[in-house]
Amino acid sequence: MAHGIRIGYGLLIATLLALWPSGKAKAAIDAYSLGARYDGTQSNITFKVYSSRATRIEVWLYKTPSGAQEVAHYVMTKDSTTNIWSKTASVSTLQNTYGITGPVYYGYRAWGPNWTYSSSWTKGSSIGFVKDIDAAGNRFNPNKLLLDPYTREISQDPNTSSCNDGTIYASGASYRAIDSGACAPKGIVLATDTSSIGTKPTGAFKDDVVYEVHVRGLTMNDTSLPIYQRGTYAGAAQKASYLASLGVTAVEFLPVQETQNDQNDIDPNSDTGDNYWGYMTLNWFAPDRRYAFDKSAGGPTREWKAMVKAFHDAGIKVYVDTVYNHTGEGGPWGGTDGLTVYNLLSWRGLDNPTYYSLTSDYQHPWDNTGVGGNYNTHNPIAQNLIVDSLAYWRDALGVDGFRFDLASVLGNTCEHGCYNFDKMDSGNALNRIVAELPPRPASGGAGIELIAEPWAIGGNSYQVGGFPSGWSEWNGMYRDAVRQAQNKLGVATVTTGTLATRFAGSSDLYGDDGRQPWNSVNFLVAHDGFTLSDLYAYNTKQNSQAWPYGPSDGGEDNNNSWDQGGSALNQRRATRTGMALMLLSAGVPMMTGGDEALRTTFGNNNPYNLDSVANWLLWSRDSFESDFQTFTQRMIAFRKTHPALRPATFYSGVDNNGNVMEQLRWFKPDGAQADSAYFNDGNNHAIAWRIDGSEFGDSASAIYIAYNGWSAQVNFVLPWAGNGKQWYRVTDTATWNEGANTVAVPGSEALIGGEYATYGLEARSVLVLIAK
Repeated sequence: MAHGIRIGYGLLIATLLALWPSGKAKAAIDAYSLGARYDGTQSNITFKVYSSRATRIEVWLYKTPSGAQEVAHYVMTKDSTTNIWSKTASVSTLQNTYGITGPVYYGYRAWGPNWTYSSSWTKGSSIGFVKDIDAAGNRFNPNKLLLDPYTREISQDPNTSSCNDGTIYASGASYRAIDSGACAPKGIVLATDTSSIGTKPTGAFKDDVVYEVHVRGLTMNDTSLPIYQRGTYAGAAQKASYLASLGVTAVEFLPVQETQNDQNDIDPNSDTGDNYWGYMTLNWFAPDRRYAFDKSAGGPTREWKAMVKAFHDAGIKVYVDTVYNHTGEGGPWGGTDGLTVYNLLSWRGLDNPTYYSLTSDYQHPWDNTGVGGNYNTHNPIAQNLIVDSLAYWRDALGVDGFRFDLASVLGNTCEHGCYNFDKMDSGNALNRIVAELPPRPASGGAGIELIAEPWAIGGNSYQVGGFPSGWSEWNGMYRDAVRQAQNKLGVATVTTGTLATRFAGSSDLYGDDGRQPWNSVNFLVAHDGFTLSDLYAYNTKQNSQAWPYGPSDGGEDNNNSWDQGGSALNQRRATRTGMALMLLSAGVPMMTGGDEALRTTFGNNNPYNLDSVANWLLWSRDSFESDFQTFTQRMIAFRKTHPALRPATFYSGVDNNGNVMEQLRWFKPDGAQADSAYFNDGNNHAIAWRIDGSEFGDSASAIYIAYNGWSAQVNFVLPWAGNGKQWYRVTDTATWNEGANTVAVPGSEALIGGEYATYGLEARSVLVLIAK
């Protein structure tokens, strides 16, 4: 699913560039001291930045965030041991001599072998220029004001309505002498914020239900909120109680680290140049100011923390989607200068070969991302930036877990001239993150969740099931198997054995390296692709729609989707069946925002560029949407009530407590035990399983689940329910069972019968029974 999205990102970059242009090292560096920091008395500010290749760095100070020239600049001093450049400035001097009485805004200018320092240099001149890039990969250019990689907030996006010429950030003959200082995003010197993030939830990941959503999209359409709160962290905080009532235990926000997205507001009724999803990060510490109502210096940080506290107070963890595989500086772009033209915003202008993985000749990016080239994840200094920013979001900003975009790039074992994923390499970023940011224990407690999108582009980057210990993964094989089973009958072969493995936690992927079912994040849809409702309502992507539902380029062509023959009744059945299967499977279920209420993008499966109602959740409900929300809410509650559905380890096929019932047993529709011949026969499309609840301390002595993937009814012969027990129906997702009570309220389950009773299960439906 990722490939189509990356194509979409590619056009996003092209559009933005038309506006922006047509380990050992860790031990030696106290990385938390990097950036700009006040001393304990607030009397001095020390600026620190890393560069191993610069020959001179200056820090330039500004009174205002944008549109004005500097008021002071200082030459920085290099520590030859650590390659840290530093300068301490007196606050009183800044106030009395330079008139900086408010927030201090700053950036860096750097010289190096490809652009040597001369005292004759002035802003906008080419004095000292040698070449845009030298043989060692250096891209220094003092005309470009560079953002501090360790700043805690940034002043504004590179492009704004008053600074909309993106060429000022570019290299190449046409652009290298353009000074970017007045318009460039600047770091902000902030005092430590002491506001509360509440008490972090400590529940086990196996018990989580994850809700993936965009901060802005969550509330932009919510008319119950004041206009100023819609689309903000403050607005999102107001949804904590709703998500808690739905049963969600973890909210996973699409990227909230700073990215170029104020551009979206230049023409709010167009997708031109828009970056809605936010997968082009400009800084890994700063909360995105666009999502803050309070945009004053320090305001985004305070508002973010207040939102986190609201979710924590509701018992909900906060996860963030992070992008450490590439950056918002983008890749090469064309024009008269060809591949010499690059944006210099931060990392590239400070130490290009340290922060980026390059080709063997050091002239171009090595690209497994499709959006400008790999971040140099195997370099210890570049890793510091990853680890330090994660620690900051965990400790200072209260985050409970992280999802990593294109995480296979973090498993790269090669800095330049190659790519190779190797989970056994102790020096890769994946293993370092686990070592320095301990994951939450299996039974819960302190720690964080580490969730990988386990693929990238090219090489050996498709690594579903291939990540090291400590990592959970988006299980793309679960998604594909269930989608094909539901939507591709007679087209794609999915054996009942494959389905059984996926429903039981994918032991083939996670059981061979000490991981467990809860390391599988089970999902049917995510932000990149169809919504859950659209998965069962469209045969092909519909990305060429007019605004506000398009147009969007790219998008996956092989979606394993089907419109159920155009029947709205059957579409709703398929949506219930898909949601039920996900919530009944061992592993951790993840849904996307609005899927609980049949959200639609009318078939656009790659709306990365639509900052519009296409991506904003609706908060009104018709009867069908309301019924499905109730269905989802009750199915989540059923999952949370029954620990047998949330195993800490893989199910066994034996009787572990002497009650003559195996912990898990698979059945054919005729009631006989499913064997390898049945599992491996691609002509079979119905499977059932029984879990012994007594082995999990479950309130139900047994749970029986049947899935009929055929196009016609299948009669299931029910198995033994236990001594003196009979089967009671919790839900049947069939078309006859629509309405608010599709899932029975506990205590009102209908009696079905005991052993050998027969149940006729409608096509493409799921049945859930409990023994009592």
